[in-house]
Amino acid sequence: MKLGDVLLFSLSIALIIIGIHLSLTQGIESSYAIFMFAIALLFWFQYRRVNSVEKEKKQNHQKKKKAKKR
Repeated sequence: MKLGDVLLFSLSIALIIIGIHLSLTQGIESSYAIFMFAIALLFWFQYRRVNSVEKEKKQNHQKKKKAKKR
């Protein structure tokens, strides 16, 4: 995992915790935006992770092709 991925995941978890605290103290109406932002960050994290895995698979496949040609 890269630093950006760790930061995205940590920030989304922190926002979920803040959202839970706000929903317990002030109600779900005041914490809705924070939950939606946290979910958006989680989707972004997942998108970045899937892209990095696909890139690694592609690089490994290219390395195997080069090794077979030799």
